[in-house]
Amino acid sequence: MTAAPGQPARSVLACGEVRTCLLPSLQALDRRAAAQLLRLRADVDVRISERPTMYVLSPEVLTGVDCRLPTSNGSKVRAVGTVAARAALTEGRLLQSTAYFSLPAAGPDIRRPWGQYLVRPGLVEPFGKLPQQAAAEGALRGAGRGELDLGMIAEGLLAQLRRHALLDRRVPFKSSPTKLRWVARREPEGERASLVSFVVAEGGLRTMELRLPEHIPAASAAGICEDLALHDWLLTTVQHMLDNSRLGTADGPSVVEALQPVVVHLLHLWMPRAHVDPALGHLWDVLEQKPGFSRQWENLSRRIRDRLALQAVATPNQELSAR
Repeated sequence: MTAAPGQPARSVLACGEVRTCLLPSLQALDRRAAAQLLRLRADVDVRISERPTMYVLSPEVLTGVDCRLPTSNGSKVRAVGTVAARAALTEGRLLQSTAYFSLPAAGPDIRRPWGQYLVRPGLVEPFGKLPQQAAAEGALRGAGRGELDLGMIAEGLLAQLRRHALLDRRVPFKSSPTKLRWVARREPEGERASLVSFVVAEGGLRTMELRLPEHIPAASAAGICEDLALHDWLLTTVQHMLDNSRLGTADGPSVVEALQPVVVHLLHLWMPRAHVDPALGHLWDVLEQKPGFSRQWENLSRRIRDRLALQAVATPNQELSAR
């Protein structure tokens, strides 16, 4: 049974993709500039939070789609509707874009007028019955040719923001973007949200599967995925910078030069759950137990600070020896 026009359809699946990168700006943006950057619509305000970190969230923009869904078994499922996309900036430094949508268990056998899709933003309806398992697996696999490509929508928004006149297109250090594909299956009311899997794949790709009660909106699922993606990017980037610094083999100014960007730009950004729906904050507990995100971060931070402290102690002795 499908929902009447204008009425919300009960979703059984939500899918999304998050892109995370360093803002191409030598200086971090302040509150005013960040709001200007993320003002994607004139009729909806940008959301700004300054505690415990400065976090700026854009309004959502919609992309109309009429194409096949990615499926793991090759099923040709045509779907029509709108994909929601938004961007976030953390501490004026880390930029994220997210594209996501929800799917009901079934849709009409004929195409509705576009107006009926627009009144249900972020909902994509299949023609007929949705093969839920195949669609969930297909979303994590990624789009093939002619299929709904969330990554392309998220990347398009990211590219638009990177070209903004506010940005000087310079960066304080080199880094690589990451992408997180996620899917959330709906659970009956009374069940608690759960994190089923988080997988680190090659090429900067991560995949995540969630279970969500029916009352939790897809936007909240996007929020927890953005939060996890941001902290995964921090871990990945700092580990890479630490590896490239040749910590333990190099001495002198070269070590300080390699590690200074971490201290100046990144160490203060670690703030799990700061801007997550309270109903989903406990999902972080899984990653804190295994692989232990915060333990990894504390270990990296301690190694960096200890190395810089040793270098500071050694520098006066080196100067005396040189006299």
